[in-house]
Amino acid sequence: MDALFSVILVAHILIGLSVCGLVLMQHGKGADMGAAFGSGASGSLFGATGSANFLSRTTAVLAAVFFATSLALAYIASNKPKTSGSVMENAVQSQPLSAPVSKGEQAAESKAATPGLNDSKAKDIPK
Repeated sequence: MDALFSVILVAHILIGLSVCGLVLMQHGKGADMGAAFGSGASGSLFGATGSANFLSRTTAVLAAVFFATSLALAYIASNKPKTSGSVMENAVQSQPLSAPVSKGEQAAESKAATPGLNDSKAKDIPK
C-alpha cells in the first residue's frame, strides 16, 4: 500500500507541475489581437488556433487526472491503519476497569473499614 501511495504521490506532483506549465504557456484572451497583426502565431506548429485548442484540452485532461489523484491520495491516507501513537494512550487503555459497586455494598464496605466511626456519629446527634 505504501508503494502505491508513493507512485500516486509522484504522479500527482508531476501532473500538478505540468498543469502549472500548461496554464503559463497559454495565451490570454487579449493575445488574439496581436495575432491579427502578424505576431507569428499562424506559423506555429498547430496553426493559428490549433495551439490554443491543444493546450486547453491538455490542461483540462491533466486537471481531471489531478483531481482523480487527489481523491485517490485522500482515500489511501484515510484508510491507512494507525501504527504510531502516544505511549500514554496505550498505557491508559491497558488498565483494567473495575466493576461498578452498588450502594448497599459501598455502605457495607465503609462500615467494615471504620466500625467505630459510625457509632460515634450516632452518639453525637442530639435527640
